[in-house]
Amino acid sequence: MKLLLFPLLLAAAIATAPPKAAPPKPTHWTGTFSNGMKGATISFDVSADGKKLSELTFKGYWRCAGKLELTTAGPTHSFPITAGKVSGVVLDPPGGGATAWRFELDGLVGEKSAKGTFRMNINALSCDTYKLEWTAAPAK
Repeated sequence: MKLLLFPLLLAAAIATAPPKAAPPKPTHWTGTFSNGMKGATISFDVSADGKKLSELTFKGYWRCAGKLELTTAGPTHSFPITAGKVSGVVLDPPGGGATAWRFELDGLVGEKSAKGTFRMNINALSCDTYKLEWTAAPAK
């Protein structure tokens, strides 16, 4: 009789065990620029542990060979966040080259707000956003 009782107890324990929690999801942030062309936006994701900024995207105008062009772009790599500070340069492709995209990001990321500077350029093609100041908050 004891052998028959064990599978029943095991099944009851499994049925009443709390479900495993899904891994925490990153927070999506959106923001605007206080200088530069009107309507430009910045967006990015902050990892659930607050240690990585990824999916950085700039939408707006920049100057290319003396003309304004509307673009949406961002690096394929992420930026580390240390003690709430993000700072770095990402080249796409990573090895650089004459037509490599250069993404420069500096900022402070808090719990409910973030701010900093952003610049995106391709030197060989004379394309540049120049240094832009941004603020952002978690998307709702």
